[in-house]
Amino acid sequence: MVPREDRQGAAEHGHRITAAIACHVARAGGTVDELTRLLLNPDHEGGRHARHIALRSGQARALDYIRRVWASASAVVSNTRVLDSRQRAYEVFAAMRDRIETTPWRGERGRAALRVLRAHLTFAEIAGGPLHHASERQTAEEAGVSRTTLRTVYETVLKPQGWLRRLRVGHGREGSTWYLADGNAHASLSRFRTTQYPPDPALEEWPTPETRATADIDSTVIGHLMGHDAFAHHGLGSSALMIIGALHARPAQTINELVGSASVSRATAYRALRRLADHGLVHHSGETSSLAPRALEGFGTSLPDAVPGPTAHPAQGWDAVAQQYGTAGVATRRKPLHAAERAAYREALDRLAEHRSKAVVIVRDGRQILIPAPRPDEIPSAWHAPRGRVIDPVTGRPDADWRVATDGRLILITPSDQRSYDELAAAHAEALSE
Repeated sequence: MVPREDRQGAAEHGHRITAAIACHVARAGGTVDELTRLLLNPDHEGGRHARHIALRSGQARALDYIRRVWASASAVVSNTRVLDSRQRAYEVFAAMRDRIETTPWRGERGRAALRVLRAHLTFAEIAGGPLHHASERQTAEEAGVSRTTLRTVYETVLKPQGWLRRLRVGHGREGSTWYLADGNAHASLSRFRTTQYPPDPALEEWPTPETRATADIDSTVIGHLMGHDAFAHHGLGSSALMIIGALHARPAQTINELVGSASVSRATAYRALRRLADHGLVHHSGETSSLAPRALEGFGTSLPDAVPGPTAHPAQGWDAVAQQYGTAGVATRRKPLHAAERAAYREALDRLAEHRSKAVVIVRDGRQILIPAPRPDEIPSAWHAPRGRVIDPVTGRPDADWRVATDGRLILITPSDQRSYDELAAAHAEALSE
């Protein structure tokens, strides 16, 4: 008997492997018949899930499952392009940037998600493709947000909506491996969820009737300014950043137009415009608003016929704006904090490595020779049985659940097949101690 959750985990794991094989066959120009022969071949380990369906539910059910997987794989492959050159990658980035700039990023959490996504787009452009490496601290510094905010928008906005996929979690001195997608995951939610939602408390606003389904901002400007202290949480904030990006993309907009183009509520638009106008960064002409000539550099100017308010202080650069709001030095303090966290983390890893690799030093011919101790998951040669099996030292017979890897270490074949190599090594060490 296998617990239900283990069977479900094994089925999901097998389906992912089957889907990956189907995508590879479709990309290589194969057919569904070739995929069927490959998966049902008893010598092909990747077809275990399909063969298990055939054994449990019959050949017809297995063939129907393979056809459905093939249809999904063919659709995915036909809708994707191979990035065979850097020029093709630039075209993909341009389309992705256009999609980001026309997507509504409502609420404080949405605006923070835009900053994080823009940071990942910068990393991907440097890497030359959607696949890139980035750590949490590196992304937080680029986006100008805290790590707490970063993790929140990862889990609640960017991952669920299909903008980012983490392929491998970072470890040691290597950052996580990410894949930048196009944010199409929300389109499939209509099959399972209603399209009418109450407002999220983190959004702090209802979607307004005048808010359009698309936005219109300049994400390059946002990516250039978002790391500055002037746009920290208690400074001008992300709402002013969105207003600047919208006005730079299309000058002379009314409040109604900014509500749609910047994806902000009417109250938020009034509040952000008032702050920017107080620093001379935005000029009003009737009902329309435009950026000052040197607003992107943080220098505010006043129109000759403008009547300055009692709290108006024309800005003299973004540093001066940050000083007025008390947010100056936020990014400077964040970097040493992250550097200290990295140093402490690496020191802990080094200590663990020293504990795992205790060695014996012998002297031979006047020279010291380091003999490393065997790892806890390495087995003596006497335990090796034919065909990669492991001899049980208690019964003296081969154990059906264990295999010997090519590097001489044990691999346990479990029904769910979900445990990592480190977990298997820890289980073996515990068994030896018992």
